[in-house]
Amino acid sequence: MDATGLFSVAGRVALVTGGSAGIGRMIATGLAAAGARVYICARDSDKVARAVADIGGDCIGLTADVATLEGITALVAQIAAREPALHILVNNAGTLTDASLDAFSEDQWDDVIDLNLKTPFFLMQQLLPRLRAGASADRPSNVINIGSVGALKIGPREVYSYQASKGAIHWLTRSLAKKLGPQHITVNAIAPGFFESDMTVIIDDAMRKMVESMVPRGRTGTPEDMAGAAIYLASRAGAYVTGSVLPVEGGLAI
Repeated sequence: MDATGLFSVAGRVALVTGGSAGIGRMIATGLAAAGARVYICARDSDKVARAVADIGGDCIGLTADVATLEGITALVAQIAAREPALHILVNNAGTLTDASLDAFSEDQWDDVIDLNLKTPFFLMQQLLPRLRAGASADRPSNVINIGSVGALKIGPREVYSYQASKGAIHWLTRSLAKKLGPQHITVNAIAPGFFESDMTVIIDDAMRKMVESMVPRGRTGTPEDMAGAAIYLASRAGAYVTGSVLPVEGGLAI
């Protein structure tokens, strides 16, 4: 058995939404370092360009707003103009609203649900021809949805629409996996715990100690932790894994 080939993503074509920052950037960096051609997208073209320069490898930046169906269609057209097949789709773009139950507004609900739940479904739907073109029985195409430990364990923050969207993503992942498995497309989710990013900021030592005390592994997640999980699911090593939610959270949900 060739262990190196088992975990290889060399020559694969990937799209990572929200790939200019946070968990998306961690995954994009890992896939590019492992030899994949990685497209990242975000709304801010300057931020995308800086991320591409930092990520290195075969990384290509696209400016797109996937919060709307029009933006999704425009992004798919950009991919279709460049690639006949797509092997890896990472649905990472997302947002969060923290507001008290009594004050939680309809806009705060809709904005989160639309980007966190509707966008992954319709982007995957429009990219299905490309994913099917890249799939084979021995080497399936891979959809990786980014869920959350917040859908496995209720935390202290009032993020109602976020937790609802991520719980739905976990179940949508299973539903799509059952439908697309016979078409040689795997669909899995990663449920991250506490990874420091623009959405999850540790403001002082006291907060760090509090967060780390909740995690059996005793630390926050690293880019290598997240990249390793994505590479596993996108490689031949993960070809028989579908419909799974992989917690990458140091035991936080226990």
